[in-house]
Amino acid sequence: MRRLLAALVLVLALPFAAGCTVNPATGEQSFTAFMSPAEEVRVGAQEHPRLVEQFGGRYDDPELAAYVTRIGATVAEVTEFPEIRYSFTLLNDDKVNAFALPGGYVHITRGLMALANSEAEVASVLAHEIGHVTARHSAERYSRAVVANLGLAILGAAGAAAGAPSGMGDLATFGAQAYLQGFSRDQEFEADMLGIRYMSRAGYDPSAMVSFFRKLDGFTELQAVMAGDPGAASRFSIMASHPRTGDRVAQALQLAQGTQVGRPRPEDDYLARIDGMLFGDHPSQGVRRDRDFLHPALGFAFRVPPGFVMFNSARQLVARGPAKSLIAFDAADPQAISQARSMSDYVGRVWGGRLGLQSVERISVNGMDGATGAGRLRTNGGILDVRLVAIRERQNRVYRFLFVTPAQLTGQLATELQRTTYSFRRLSAAETAAIKPLRLRVVRVRAGDTPETFADQMPFSEYRLERFLALNGLPYGARLQPGQRVKIVTDR
Repeated sequence: MRRLLAALVLVLALPFAAGCTVNPATGEQSFTAFMSPAEEVRVGAQEHPRLVEQFGGRYDDPELAAYVTRIGATVAEVTEFPEIRYSFTLLNDDKVNAFALPGGYVHITRGLMALANSEAEVASVLAHEIGHVTARHSAERYSRAVVANLGLAILGAAGAAAGAPSGMGDLATFGAQAYLQGFSRDQEFEADMLGIRYMSRAGYDPSAMVSFFRKLDGFTELQAVMAGDPGAASRFSIMASHPRTGDRVAQALQLAQGTQVGRPRPEDDYLARIDGMLFGDHPSQGVRRDRDFLHPALGFAFRVPPGFVMFNSARQLVARGPAKSLIAFDAADPQAISQARSMSDYVGRVWGGRLGLQSVERISVNGMDGATGAGRLRTNGGILDVRLVAIRERQNRVYRFLFVTPAQLTGQLATELQRTTYSFRRLSAAETAAIKPLRLRVVRVRAGDTPETFADQMPFSEYRLERFLALNGLPYGARLQPGQRVKIVTDR
């Protein structure tokens, strides 16, 4: 036992002694012993294409992509590491998101571009992500994870020698990995600090970081309200695993007060660049229209129940309903389908084998073969009812619904969820041709125009005014001035 503990001390102490260096960007010591700058570049290059694919690929607008790269390069040039070869990618994803991989691979989504109102606001996001790179936060996080796992492995061995139950080390390792996932609160604040510095050096007004955080705060609050869970705004934010946006607004305000205001960059130029940009879903990933989900590329459609709000991604559609009820829709793995003898066998054994499903049965949905089965799960949050539905749309293509409801709501929601199952259908050629993507349009305010008149033009059945205000970063009761430019969403 003494030898094991001595080994633990040695393993933990030596890397810290050798791996703590002063980072020129932060002026602080950082522990990056287990990931060199060359390794950061290698990891970033390896993960970059996977991440691009996961988030819908690149947005097909070379001019707008080049514009993002120019903004990012302007900021990167004034950092403490101008030799880093950055890659800036505009992703074809409607969510408001941004992130950086090790080695200088920075990504933002077209959803973020739609929410921003100026070049400086986009620069603030890119500067923040560049701050993660120059501070080497990924290397620091990885190195600490390695040490934690080394230490926990030795502790697990020591525990086994002392008669501790087997598996203790595995549980501890899982806990450490979960804790180290994502950047820490201090790292996020540090990236904000560096972002403010780089914005000022590059000639951008640092207060744009504040204005963008405020827009983000309003946008995520609206997303939570639309999902029927107003208290969970952080779940819909790019800050979901980071500090609350309000805290970061306060810090950004404090940091911006001590910096020189950059030269003005007119909003009109930025708004002109995003005029006509795709808004919301890309047709290749299916489109949401009120309660309907239509996929012109794959030729199917279905409708979710009233009160459910859909969130779409390249791989899955999720609809959130009352009391955390949920619908998840995706396509089955073709290899898994080939392992099943029938649709009932697929649902009961291949897909739901670990759920202990009851009464698995064959169904027919608008002429398509399918199967369904139900089960019950006991969780820390209470008892959940689970229903699996699989529908064979064609020989090698099976689509799946996962319905999850709190047990006390299952009876109340059962009929509507069943309607969702049987609403699944193939689209006709005429229906497919009629599906048009939504576009962002920038228009000038005329005398008499109000937020309400613009909101009424938007193709949404609910929350039209709230969407208009959030999109433009406007408060309730805002008055528009003739000549002012605002963003609206249109299907024309």
